[in-house]
Amino acid sequence: MDSSAHSDLTGILKKTWLVIPLYNEGEVIFDVLTEVRRTFPNVICVDDGSEDNSGEKALAAGAWLATHPINLGQGAALQTGIDFVLKKTDGKYLITFDSDGQHRVEDALEMLRTAEAEDLGFVLGSRFLNGKAETGTLKRLVLQTVAYITRIRTGQVLTDAHNGLRLLRKDVAQNIEITQNRMAHASELVDQLLKSGAKWKEIPVHIVYTAYSRAKGQSLLNGVNILTELIMK
Repeated sequence: MDSSAHSDLTGILKKTWLVIPLYNEGEVIFDVLTEVRRTFPNVICVDDGSEDNSGEKALAAGAWLATHPINLGQGAALQTGIDFVLKKTDGKYLITFDSDGQHRVEDALEMLRTAEAEDLGFVLGSRFLNGKAETGTLKRLVLQTVAYITRIRTGQVLTDAHNGLRLLRKDVAQNIEITQNRMAHASELVDQLLKSGAKWKEIPVHIVYTAYSRAKGQSLLNGVNILTELIMK
């Protein structure tokens, strides 16, 4: 990315941390981190019991690394990363970011720019705001149903409750406690954010569905399971 694109954020970039849950992404994580760290130098990867060389690749790319000895799930990995930023750094913001190349640096940067300009406690990414989401019809229906349930539970209107690209300001992150370790953690996290009373905004982001990420991604059945968990909760 052209350095001029973020020259106005040089100072705050030093106070921003990317939190990246990591599980068996040794094939791509070095390249993902190399691209990310051109803009965001501070990255904490949480290796959630990987069976490959994901952690080694993350360290080689210059990231900080926390390790779970066994796989605890993405929710637990996110909580470990959030705790690291809160307890071990003087960061002002943290951004949750995927390890498989689906998220774009420019979208994370726009979240940061928006949070600074509008004094926001958190910013949520939405793949549906710009009308260009590459999700299939059934998956879109599942995700929009999750967003509708979130509106009922929180009283707040949003379009994409299960997008992993999010920015949290430190004071807001301090009140997050993720207990759902598997994929339902995303709705739990958004519920907590929306009930926090912090000023927030949803902005359009583009999810990059590569052949690799599609092969690794959630199945429709997983989405249905998430819906079941939310309804029964």
